[in-house]
Amino acid sequence: MISLGASRYPFVPGLTPPHIVGGEGSTLFTHDGKQILDAAGGAVVANIGHGRPEIAEAAAEAVTGKGYVVPLWATDARVRLVERVTGGWLPEPLTQCLFVAGGSESVDTAIRIARQHHLARGDAGRWKVLGREISYHGATVATLNVGNHDRRREGFEPLLLDLPKIDTLDAELVAKVVQDHDPATIAALVVEPISGASGGALVPPDDYLPKLRQLCDQTGILLICDEVMTGFGRTGRNFAVDHHDVVPDILVSGKGLTGGYVPAGGVFATRAVVDPIADAGMNVMYFTFSGSDMICAVADRVLQIMEDEDLVNRAAQMGARLNALLHEAFDDHPNVASVRGRGLLQGIELVADRDTNASFGGRLAPELTAQALERGCWIYPAGCAGVPDAALFGPPFVVTESELAAMVTICRDSLDAAVRILETTS
Repeated sequence: MISLGASRYPFVPGLTPPHIVGGEGSTLFTHDGKQILDAAGGAVVANIGHGRPEIAEAAAEAVTGKGYVVPLWATDARVRLVERVTGGWLPEPLTQCLFVAGGSESVDTAIRIARQHHLARGDAGRWKVLGREISYHGATVATLNVGNHDRRREGFEPLLLDLPKIDTLDAELVAKVVQDHDPATIAALVVEPISGASGGALVPPDDYLPKLRQLCDQTGILLICDEVMTGFGRTGRNFAVDHHDVVPDILVSGKGLTGGYVPAGGVFATRAVVDPIADAGMNVMYFTFSGSDMICAVADRVLQIMEDEDLVNRAAQMGARLNALLHEAFDDHPNVASVRGRGLLQGIELVADRDTNASFGGRLAPELTAQALERGCWIYPAGCAGVPDAALFGPPFVVTESELAAMVTICRDSLDAAVRILETTS
């Protein structure tokens, strides 16, 4: 049964979306009594699972007794969250915390901080911010500029700077681009430790991030790591950079900070980045709802649950199981080029023919997602130029082995159905 309310909901008219009325664990409930297995954690957001009543309690407490507080001022909830993330989550020496209301805001803010850092040091010639060839960093003009998701950038090119992109997998090629475009003009490199929405959990070689760290140290360029999707346990470590023992100058987060219960993002920097800004008498401009008490209180409670239930280790264990199931199901599949990922961020790259690497040009992932949804499972469609089609898995960390098996089975059935449809209509 179609929900009349849901049919009126889309800003751009089109297909009627599911009408969700509740959830528990890794399952969402629709208005007409159906269940949807959430294999993607929404947009790779949910980590502690759906329907946790203690989050509602934390949110209610945060908004009881006071109203809006300017983001520059301290509150109990803001102080508690800073103490928690610096006390056991962030790698040293990331000590400076700024909380915003989403991942795009996080990256946008990090770009401004990088520019301000160089201005404060009297190095106004550093203004370029370079992203990777396969990347996505958000939907503001600044983040679309640094990212390279062609489908999401399409039509906005006149608003974007014509800056080079760096290689996604080869650090030596990154160094060449930096040298060719004068490192003295480059403020920062922005890198996802694992490419999510753009690359379908595309993991770079183990030496990639360490070599970029070395390159940035040698050239005075700031390294910004975008952990909006990978941060706060998703890859089986606190942050994906922990797999490489690399500490960026600025680390940004989003999704997993609050598990999707409220919109949130975090920007974390070293004193070496922030001190020149302070010495120059500058400040970092906030958004109106940056670090609201509700954001901070919910984030603090989510991270406490993660600690109490050892969910980062569970993400590592369940991620290994999911990876094994995906290899078992798809290593011999004619329409799967690769299975990859870390922890509970796993992806399969989809092709028309694995022998020739022919592509359906971005049509296969959305069709797979549609077929999976008909079968009661949500799988995230990923891909851009370079990786035209991929299916992305990012379930809640509380997912069970039987649920993982069901997700993979539905994915294989849905892929087969999607290929048949595309081959028939091509």
